[in-house]
Amino acid sequence: MTLYLLEQWKAHDYQLQDASSFMLALESDHFSNQDKELIVTAFDDWDALTPTWFEVANYLKSIEKLADDKDFSERRRAALLSSKVAYCLGDYDIALEFALKAENTFVLTPRKPSIQNGPQDEQYINKVVEQALDTYKNLRSKGQIVKNDLENLVNRIFETNLKKKEYNFVIGLALETKRLDMIETSVKNAEDRQGVLSDTVRKVVEVDIDVTFRGLVLDLLFNMFSTMAEPDFSSMCQCLLKLEKPSAVGDILTRLCKTEDGTLLSYQIGFDLYENASQQFIHSIVKALTEETCNINEDGTVACTKVSIPEEKLTKLLAILKGTETIKHHMQFLIKNNHTDMLILKHMKESVRASTIHNAVVMANGIMHLGTTCDDFLRDNLEWISKAINWNKFNAVASLGLIHKGHEERAKKLLEPYLPKGETDQFGFKEGGSLYAYGLIHANHGNPEVTKFLLDELKNGKTAPVRHGAALAIGLACLASHDMEVYGALRDVLLFDDAVAGEAAGTAMGLIMCGSLNKTCFNEMVLYAQETQHDKIQRGLRNGIALMAYGRAEEADQWIDELLEQKSNAILRQTGVCALALAYAGTSKATMVRKLLAKVASDPNQDVKRFAVIAIGFVLCNDPEQCISYTSMLVEHFNGNVRYGAAVALGIACAGSGYKEAIALLEPLTQAKENYVRQGALIALSFILIQQTEGTCSKVVDYRKMLTKIIPEKTEDPIARFGAIIAQGILDAGGRNVTISLKNKNGHPDMQSIVGTFVFLQHWYWHSYVHFSSLIFRPTCLIGLNKDLQMPKTEFRCNAKMSTYAYPPPTTEKKKDDLEKVETAILSITSKKKPGVCQLLKTIKAEESGSKNIESEKMDTETGTKTEASNSKDLDVKDNKESDKKEIESPTHNIQNPGRVVRLQLKTLTIGDNTRYKPVKSITNGGIILLKDRKPTEIEEIVPLVEAGGVTDTSDGGNSNEEAKPHSTFEIDLNKY
Repeated sequence: MTLYLLEQWKAHDYQLQDASSFMLALESDHFSNQDKELIVTAFDDWDALTPTWFEVANYLKSIEKLADDKDFSERRRAALLSSKVAYCLGDYDIALEFALKAENTFVLTPRKPSIQNGPQDEQYINKVVEQALDTYKNLRSKGQIVKNDLENLVNRIFETNLKKKEYNFVIGLALETKRLDMIETSVKNAEDRQGVLSDTVRKVVEVDIDVTFRGLVLDLLFNMFSTMAEPDFSSMCQCLLKLEKPSAVGDILTRLCKTEDGTLLSYQIGFDLYENASQQFIHSIVKALTEETCNINEDGTVACTKVSIPEEKLTKLLAILKGTETIKHHMQFLIKNNHTDMLILKHMKESVRASTIHNAVVMANGIMHLGTTCDDFLRDNLEWISKAINWNKFNAVASLGLIHKGHEERAKKLLEPYLPKGETDQFGFKEGGSLYAYGLIHANHGNPEVTKFLLDELKNGKTAPVRHGAALAIGLACLASHDMEVYGALRDVLLFDDAVAGEAAGTAMGLIMCGSLNKTCFNEMVLYAQETQHDKIQRGLRNGIALMAYGRAEEADQWIDELLEQKSNAILRQTGVCALALAYAGTSKATMVRKLLAKVASDPNQDVKRFAVIAIGFVLCNDPEQCISYTSMLVEHFNGNVRYGAAVALGIACAGSGYKEAIALLEPLTQAKENYVRQGALIALSFILIQQTEGTCSKVVDYRKMLTKIIPEKTEDPIARFGAIIAQGILDAGGRNVTISLKNKNGHPDMQSIVGTFVFLQHWYWHSYVHFSSLIFRPTCLIGLNKDLQMPKTEFRCNAKMSTYAYPPPTTEKKKDDLEKVETAILSITSKKKPGVCQLLKTIKAEESGSKNIESEKMDTETGTKTEASNSKDLDVKDNKESDKKEIESPTHNIQNPGRVVRLQLKTLTIGDNTRYKPVKSITNGGIILLKDRKPTEIEEIVPLVEAGGVTDTSDGGNSNEEAKPHSTFEIDLNKY
């Protein structure tokens, strides 16, 4: 009877009567279990449940009771029906609970969509699976026990996708759920094991996962690579880099150098390691390659052996690992392609009316000529430069370190006129600036000789500026070296309790111990920050402590929480926020962003609020869209410090991207009432718009005009003008051949860029930190090298118009003859007194314009030859349009080696199959790439090297062999000021 009623009900499309009668049957003892099974099975169909679920929901308890009844044969079907009803009610926890009770009745493959209700079953299954995975992840991350039924469901999800050969999905899910066994199974089952392993390495490094689990995964992947005949050595070295196993990297490089092709790959890995690894890691690899290994034989004798790499190959490999080759080729690229617009600098110089603006122009010049070795602006304006006094003088000399960055061979000779000698002047600004410049030249590329020289100057320095410059220089040269001897020397300077030297020492201590998370150093620095009365020293220690937490994520949580809980000490709370920013930089961790937003809302200290918003930019520097979403409301905040922080956060997260959404948020801030907000907005816009063209981001044209207007504006506030000048320098940095990105080519957070950005932003307190911008920039180049590490003459194809990524057009200065004549106004009263003159003007006017009748007005004007000029302009425009039509730009063009290739241009690059040289890795990565010569017997054409000294786009190519002369020193007569 029940079956008949159900069939009749179905025949009327479930609409003629409600479902209550059937649901009552489930509660009744008069109906057999067989009848109830028929009802449960019927309502398990979405066609029956969708129009009646709100009625069935009233009897959910009855269905659940059947699901728990062990004597009810269709209890799993009843559990599934309970799950579906709970899903319709929006109670997804209950839906998951009963789906688990349904066991295998809950099928992961959805039923076919029906005409009435569409893919309802698919939506239900997806939601339950999503709920199950979220619950599973949460339990696994907290280390809690997972029930067997949930474990079984997750295993079924894995097995289903393994059968579909969706290995990338399985691996991604395994990383999130910490299932090492599923990662191993996926790799073993994959046909392309090499590709899957390489993709997994990339995911492990990029995804925000527990540090301990990451180590286990990388160990597994490395072991699986090792079992392959021809493994992906680049990915293996990435694993070892994260595992901090430099000796194993040395073993791989040794193995590769045994073959010709392997040698090229070892060189390529060396270049990649120098770009991504810390100095300490590189030094350990070099040590593994050069030190002898000694073993005791059975007879008691000692046998020592060296790494079996041919001497010539080892020399080249060591030069690559130490960064000598990278710095050399980057410097050659920057010198050859220098397109600095000197007219912009000239206009900025002419706008100087105050020492602050003078200081900004000098530093902007250093940024604009970063690494180009072109110091023409300084040499041509020695008298103007000599107006710098005190700390401006310090910064002027230090700017030489920006211009000559990487010019290490001649560093001492270039700075010789300024370096400390037997006797220094009373204040030592010049000497301190020269030491700072020396450190900037050797930034992140120190060596024992450089370190010893700077330590001696630090210990012998008699004035605060000298010790200040020496301390910052040591921090730059020994960045992330974790050298405790150098740290101790800086600590001694700190204990002198001199405000100026102590600030630099505190920052430098953090630079040296960057990413070390050294507990002893942390305790020492926190204790001294609490005891000292000097704000400068406290700020320096804030920087240093934060830098020690770089990249340590969860490992730094204890430090961060301890600092943030210091309710009575604002400087330590600032330190906690900064430590969080650097510890989680590039992780995009939502919990950390929420923590920062809570600080913005609750902390009473303005500096804490500002740093907290800036920190959002660091945490989300790998996810600019999310940063835009979080800061879109903060840019309209009533608090100026919050708006400044939001502007800077956008600049950090969207650096070099040209994101229109970010620009739209920043543009209103350039008109903010607070001068410091305008400054931050301008600098942030330069971060975003660097190397953008009219073709890639049209906003850059208007932005350049805005800077041109703000910089010379006398009525503009000096703080905003300072920001505009520095912003102009950033926009045209490195001769317009560098960009900003806080992640490297592999998409991983870049330590040097992040550290440089963090310290650069401290210019809020101290302008000398602007020079740390040299760490932020990266050359946008494509440099091909042969086996001898020389640049062969070859071409790369760019599948885009040349104008799309071209340099901005140079500014032009209007000549006096080209200026339009200003119309001279003659009042009507004048014409009445002097009718002869007025009539003469009318006659001239009529002759020049060709008009016979001129209407008399109250005000007559003298026009000159304006009409002729306009006519000639019209003709020129027509001629230009006609010529443009004739010359249609090619959709592709070739780029010579070495070439300038901006970030957006990389994806358009190709290299022909028939070319002589074959790259060992894809050229779409950019940077330095080794090229395999397919015709080794033929003579190679090599690109000639240029001398340092600054080839510009207007020069003859820089073929002069004359060595750049050292800068002439300048002395200041203080009586004039």
